[in-house]
Amino acid sequence: MDPRKEGMPLKTLSSQPSWPEALLKCLPVLCLVLFLGTVPSSGVCTQLLQGALLCSAMGDACLVWPETFLHGVAAFATAHLLYLRVFGLSPLRPGLLLLVILATATYLSLLLPHLQHAVAGPVVVYALLLAAMLWRGLAHGGSAGRGALLFTMSDAVLAWDSFVWPLPHGRLVTMITYYAAQALFTLSVLRSPRNKAD
Repeated sequence: MDPRKEGMPLKTLSSQPSWPEALLKCLPVLCLVLFLGTVPSSGVCTQLLQGALLCSAMGDACLVWPETFLHGVAAFATAHLLYLRVFGLSPLRPGLLLLVILATATYLSLLLPHLQHAVAGPVVVYALLLAAMLWRGLAHGGSAGRGALLFTMSDAVLAWDSFVWPLPHGRLVTMITYYAAQALFTLSVLRSPRNKAD
C-alpha cells in the first residue's frame, strides 16, 4: 500500500507510536503552559494562549498515531481560533489578508491532489484557520508576526514532507520552527499591552 495514495501522513505511518514519544513531543509546549502560569497578574491573553498551547499539545499527541490524525487537526484548529482571539482584529490590514489568501490558495492547489478525499476537507478548513492566524499575527507584528510565520512554515514543511515528497531533515525543520513559533507567541503575550491592561 502506498501511504500517499491513502492520503495519510508518512511519518506517522512509518514510526512506532508510543505514549513516551507523545509525551516527549508535547513536553516543550507543556513547559510554556507552566511558565505562563507563573507570570504574576496574568491577563486574559495569557489565559487564552495557555488554552491554545494545551490544544497544541493535544494535537501533538494525536499526530503520533495515524488513527487520530484528524483529531490532531481538530485540536490545532481549535488552537488557531484561540490565537485569533489573542491577536485581535486591530490593526485590520486587509491588504495583508489578500496576500495571505493568495499564498494559501497557491500552496493548497499543489497539496490537494495528493490528499485522500476524507482528509482533504479537514485539511482545507485547517489551512484557512492557519491563514487567518498568519494574517492576524503579521498584522499584530513583532514576536507574534515572527511566530505566525514560523508556525505556518512548520505546517507547510510537515504537509509537504508527509503527503507529497520526503524533504531532507523535514521532521527536524518542522519541529524546530514549531517550537520556536510557540516560544515567540509566549513572548508576544508577555509583552502585550492588552495583557497588562486586563
